[in-house]
Amino acid sequence: MTVLVTYLFSAGGALLLLGIGASWIWRRPHSTTARRFLLTVAIVYTVLSTYAVSFATSRLLVAGFEPLSGHHGPPGRTAIVVLGSGTFTARDWDDGRFAVLDRPAASRVLEAHRVFTMTDAAWVISSGGLVIPSEIDEPNGATMREALIRLGVPPARVLVETKSRNTHEEAVIVRGMLDPLNVQSVILVTSDIHMRRSLGAFRAQGIVAVPAIARHPKPNMPWIGWLLPSRSGLDEAAAAWHEFLGITYYFARGWYR
Repeated sequence: MTVLVTYLFSAGGALLLLGIGASWIWRRPHSTTARRFLLTVAIVYTVLSTYAVSFATSRLLVAGFEPLSGHHGPPGRTAIVVLGSGTFTARDWDDGRFAVLDRPAASRVLEAHRVFTMTDAAWVISSGGLVIPSEIDEPNGATMREALIRLGVPPARVLVETKSRNTHEEAVIVRGMLDPLNVQSVILVTSDIHMRRSLGAFRAQGIVAVPAIARHPKPNMPWIGWLLPSRSGLDEAAAAWHEFLGITYYFARGWYR
């Protein structure tokens, strides 16, 4: 589902559907249905790629969440679970590799460090594998661990899982990691729009976590950029609709509570 949604909410997806509409009109120049299809595709992608619209849509997923503060921190021995987003891995001609976090993952790591500093948690679990196991990218769990350590989290207190392919599998694997740690509280760190689905997935595994939303990495753009169709708007729409569809799918599968 992730691959399909990402493609549909991309320039390639828009061009494919516009091409289908144009071909339809070329084959049936008097077809009213073909013209309506092409017009609908053009309007939908124009609206979706307008950042003001896509950002407002994504805020529906964030209602009720707020940044974790000191008085919201749970009592007792605590584990912080930070969920992965993505990693970009560059390679040279000798197959040397250098991996960096994508923007959402960087925001999540920074929030996990802030929460760790605030709570002095016993453990930080860095979670995230590869959506497609054959990918050459470094698993996000490993890349985030390196970033957490650079920010000052003691290496001995960072645990890593890199086998998961999605949020459901993260919840299942982390459940098994938490059992022997003897923790009383769990703080879940992820992007604000990803938090609702994540909490539901973890509740389905019997983990009632305290949410700590990472700050949204909004692009720096002038006011006119909020009103014109753009790549940023389409990316924001893709992230939001991935969550709406994901919650529906998880609920249908019994993975969301």
